[in-house]
Amino acid sequence: MTEALYTRFMERIERGEKIEATDWMPDDYRMLLLRLIHMHAVSEIMGAYPEKEWVPQAPTLRRKLSLMAKVQDEIGHGQLLLRVAEDLAAPLGRDRNDLMNDVITGRVKFHNVFHMEAPTWADAGIIGWLVDGAAIITQTALLDCSYGPYARVLKRICAEESFHMQHGESIILALAEGTNEQREMLQEALNRWWEALLFFFGPPEVTDSARKMMEYRIRSRTNEELRQKFLNRYIPRIRAVGLTIPDPKLHYDEAAQRWVYTEPDWERLGRMVRENTGPKSQERIGLRRRAHTEQSWVREALVRARQRQAV
Repeated sequence: MTEALYTRFMERIERGEKIEATDWMPDDYRMLLLRLIHMHAVSEIMGAYPEKEWVPQAPTLRRKLSLMAKVQDEIGHGQLLLRVAEDLAAPLGRDRNDLMNDVITGRVKFHNVFHMEAPTWADAGIIGWLVDGAAIITQTALLDCSYGPYARVLKRICAEESFHMQHGESIILALAEGTNEQREMLQEALNRWWEALLFFFGPPEVTDSARKMMEYRIRSRTNEELRQKFLNRYIPRIRAVGLTIPDPKLHYDEAAQRWVYTEPDWERLGRMVRENTGPKSQERIGLRRRAHTEQSWVREALVRARQRQAV
């Protein structure tokens, strides 16, 4: 019976049909999706913290309001994705509360860039322009994901992320056209973030799980293909605003039709994600722990209200 179900499932995948939460799916398909969407959800939430730190210090009221709106969007993205993830987790006996607890206990990881410091206003601009730009590239590549609920929610997320990128670009252009001190601050921020941006897409090796995800049409591009797309798009833009990319090895290989770059320290940055050893890892996990604990009464009140309505 299971073999026949699997055959029909793969036939649907090959036809380009969308799989829904109530459909039969292989256990490894469910687990691959859950791991991907869970990390994506947590990364959206944890990604709000570096910019949240800058809301009180934004240089103008307009910048403050736009940054507050961006932070609100990122948290909203996380909540939308958790809703998708909890449908996948429910048959495993896990709920939304469990999924959020996982970031506190270290059971789920979040993107390397959100373990880092953002010590200047230029860092807030780099996050919006390049980090969100990298996220758009990875997320738009998932718009054709075979899992319908994820593909649909990504349409909204990608649309909003494009505004976030423009928000970051606006900050970058203002600084690039500013004083010598502002341009120097911007260059220093790029120097801090460049290696982490390359690491953002993951190691170039195609793992067994990545191959399986492509077979299931969860994703369609390799890490290196996504990284090359990022480099193609943003290297000209970075240079156009007068910034120097901090990689003397960086050049375009015409024969291979690809960018050659100094590889990031995969082991150091990977360990930072696995063990939460980044400059801001523990502080931000602590903030998430406090928010999750202190707001538990709100979640409990909502559950009781729903129960009363059901009666």
